[in-house]
Amino acid sequence: MLKVVKVRLYPNKQQQQACHQAFGNCRWLWNTFLNLMNQTYIDTGKGLSGYEVKKQIPQLKKEHEWLKLTYSQCLQQVCLNLGVAFNNFFERRAKYPRFKSKHGKQSIQYPQNVKLLDNCLRLPMIGDVKAVFHREIEGKIKTVTISKNRSGQYFASILFDDDKDKPEVNTEGKAIGIDLGLSHFAITSDGSKFDNPRWIDKHERNLKIKQQKLSRKQKGSNNKNKSRRVLAKVHNKIANCRADFHHKLSRRIVNENQVIVVENLAVANMVKNHKLAKAISQVGWGQFCTMLKYKAEQEGKIYQEVDRFFPSSKTCNICLNQVDSLPLEIRKWNCDNCGTKNIEVAALVPLRGA
Repeated sequence: MLKVVKVRLYPNKQQQQACHQAFGNCRWLWNTFLNLMNQTYIDTGKGLSGYEVKKQIPQLKKEHEWLKLTYSQCLQQVCLNLGVAFNNFFERRAKYPRFKSKHGKQSIQYPQNVKLLDNCLRLPMIGDVKAVFHREIEGKIKTVTISKNRSGQYFASILFDDDKDKPEVNTEGKAIGIDLGLSHFAITSDGSKFDNPRWIDKHERNLKIKQQKLSRKQKGSNNKNKSRRVLAKVHNKIANCRADFHHKLSRRIVNENQVIVVENLAVANMVKNHKLAKAISQVGWGQFCTMLKYKAEQEGKIYQEVDRFFPSSKTCNICLNQVDSLPLEIRKWNCDNCGTKNIEVAALVPLRGA
């Protein structure tokens, strides 16, 4: 079974310089080949695959000597990733590939020849980089992705195969339905409620001050780059708090239940409402559902998504009687069939026989 462990790296100044060189070369190669693919399609009406553009790397190395400072397989992996990006676009799994900027997140990928040592990671043409391993990595390493976020932190995402089969899936156990919202982050079918921490609201004043300082700096100056990193650290703090909450809550739900059912939300359409866009964006429903899914699969449990048009709010959770209409201002209602009172709209109907 494939697993990924993300570890923190602490490169020295010389290693940081080597990483920056590799980031810049791979970014330049991505932008060059993406522009070539776009121009080729405009001129001929046909596109280029990742394997076709990979053949041009040797010629580019002759024209640009600084490309030789980066590990060759990292450059080749750029071409393959670009081909995968176009395939995801044509199959409607992602948007059209975009050009990369030096101000955003930077990354390179090693397909092989990376070794794990006691407290460091040995990377080709970079050396032994100090790393903090919080989990054991046992198995064959597939790929290692080195990344640097906007706040200047380095990470390594290690994909490895632990030579274990996926556990068998069974339905024997407790089934639970989860409804995600804004007033409460999650309400389960057994009546449990989890408050929405509202991370951005807690740091909003700090974000405003840092953003104002950034806007006053001269464009292209070192002070603007410093202010950009200071602002990125605040956003990084918010992202870490959100991920920590999602990890703990998803782990608790997966440990306590065998069947987990959530609603398939159209978040991209919901954020078009300018009154709720900020509140919806900060809760991170997509990240939480992703964590629930992969943790349930690793434990041999069932994760299902209910269609977004299923009338769960209009259905009684006792007799499954469904009302014709239910305005948004009504949060509780009484069932005309069985007389059940105080049924909250936010609770999902538990699956029968699950």
